Amino acid sequence: MKDNTMFKKLLILKACLLLIIGLQAGPVEDLIKSSGGTEEYPNADYLVIFDSTMVDVQESGLSYTNMHQLYKILTPKGALEKRVIKFGYDPLSAFAEIQKVRIHRKDGTIKEITMDQEIDYPAPARMIYWGAREKMIEVGRLEPGDAVEVFLFRKGFTYALLMDGGDDDKYIPPMRGHFYDIVEFWNDQPVMEKVYQTAIPEDKLVQYEFYNGEVKSSAHLKDDKMVYTFTKSDILPVKREPNMVAWSDVAPKLLISTSPDWQAKSLWFYGVNEDYGSFESTPEIDAKVDEILQHAENRMDSITLLTHWVGDEIRYSGISMGEGEGFTLHTGEMNFRDRCGVCKDKAGMLITMLRAAGFESYPAMTMAGSRIAYI
Repeated sequence: MKDNTMFKKLLILKACLLLIIGLQAGPVEDLIKSSGGTEEYPNADYLVIFDSTMVDVQESGLSYTNMHQLYKILTPKGALEKRVIKFGYDPLSAFAEIQKVRIHRKDGTIKEITMDQEIDYPAPARMIYWGAREKMIEVGRLEPGDAVEVFLFRKGFTYALLMDGGDDDKYIPPMRGHFYDIVEFWNDQPVMEKVYQTAIPEDKLVQYEFYNGEVKSSAHLKDDKMVYTFTKSDILPVKREPNMVAWSDVAPKLLISTSPDWQAKSLWFYGVNEDYGSFESTPEIDAKVDEILQHAENRMDSITLLTHWVGDEIRYSGISMGEGEGFTLHTGEMNFRDRCGVCKDKAGMLITMLRAAGFESYPAMTMAGSRIAYI
C-alpha cells in the first residue's frame, strides 16, 4: 500500500470533526483501508487508528467525557483480544456507559452492536476491594482486516482514589471546582493518532505539562471556555526492559490541573482528614501503644517500634469505607479493628499511634512507584 501520511491524517481529522458535530463517521471506511496492515506494523496484533477524548469541564469541576476509538485487527491474536470491549470505572466517583459499537468488516459491510447486550459487573479484584466495576459488551468473532469502532461516555472524576446516572452532584470531584487529569500517550500497540481535548471555564487557572516527548498543542476561546487540544501521531510501543522504572516515568504523558500548586492540594488533604477524625485514638489503641513502647529506650526507638508494628500487623488489603474512599484516610479505629488497609491507611494507622504516643505527626502525599511531577 502506498504510504500517504498527509492523506491519512486528513482522514483522521475529518473523522474527529464528525464526532464533535455528531454526524456519522463517513471517512471511517476509507481510513480503515488506508491505515496499513501487518506489512507496515509487523509486530502488532491490532492498530489503534485513532483514540479521541473530548472533556467538557463544568464550573463545579464535574466533567463530561466522550471517547471515540477505532481499532483495526491485524492478527488472530488481536481478534481474540478485541472480541470483547471493556471499560472500567468506579461507581463511587463516576458514571460510565458504552454508547455505541460498530464492526466494520473487511468486505465493507457494517454491523452495529445493540446496546442491550451491555453487561455491568464487578471488576476482578485482588488486594483492593473498593467496588470497582466494568462495562462490557461482546462483539463476537473478528477477522484480521476487520475494525471495531467504539463510542464511550463518562461523567465524574477518576483520580480520587457517588450510584445512578441522575444526580450529577454525586460526581463533582472532592476538591470542588478543580479539574485534574493524567493522560497516557502510550500503548502496547501502535497508535496512528491520539487526540485529547478539554474545555475548561476561562476563569480557572490551568497548568499543564507534557512529559517524556513532544505533543502538538493549541488553545482557543470558545464561548466562556478555553479549549485545550493535544495531538500526537505515530505512537509506537516501547519494549519493556528488566527492572524498568514505571512507564509513567519514561513514556509520553500529559498532566493538566487547575489546582495552583501542591501546597493548595496538601492543605485541602490535611483539612479533609483532620475534619474526618482520621487520627483520633481509642482506649484500645492507647493500650496497644503502651504495650509496644514499654521497653522503648528513646524517641527514635519508639518511632521504630511503632513503625514495625504497623508494617507487620496491618496487612495490605483495601476495604472501601464508601463515600470518601481514595482521598480520605480510614480512621485509626477502623484500621485497628480490621487490621488491614492500603498504603494511605497503613500510614494513617501509624500517625494515629504516633500521636497517641505524644509525637507530632502528619500524612504526606506521594506517588507510589513513580516520580512526583511538579503539576
